[in-house]
Amino acid sequence: MDWGLFLTYLAACGAAATTGVVFQPGDWYRSLAKPAWTPPDWVFPVTWTVLYLCMSWAGARVAALPGTGQALALWSVQIALNTLWTPIFFGLRRMQAGFVVIVLLWLAVAATGITFFLHDRLAGALFVPYIAWVSIAAALNWSVWKRNPA
Repeated sequence: MDWGLFLTYLAACGAAATTGVVFQPGDWYRSLAKPAWTPPDWVFPVTWTVLYLCMSWAGARVAALPGTGQALALWSVQIALNTLWTPIFFGLRRMQAGFVVIVLLWLAVAATGITFFLHDRLAGALFVPYIAWVSIAAALNWSVWKRNPA
């Protein structure tokens, strides 16, 4: 593996992760009605750490291959949307807008994973846990939004 590429992708993921530090859920989120299947708080940082490592590894693998410009452009779109969701949902407290962003994120993650898989099976497989988690997060966003009308 090209460690320089890995660290570059990890830096992009680190920038996205920073929004979770700046815009923490806090009392507002704790006060919202949530479904019984909401994961416990400790699950989120553990899951995101693993996902960011997988995303970085996948990105580095694909970046080292010729003809992967579109795949890498999709990686850029998904990390931008990933970065955007937290300030919209937790910072602005806009659950509906957050849902729009997370649906776009889901589409971008799916497109990235499929495109990566076409170039490198392992890179595509590394995106499977990410699409699963974004699916859970989207369902949670929807449920919280519907349980807490503005």
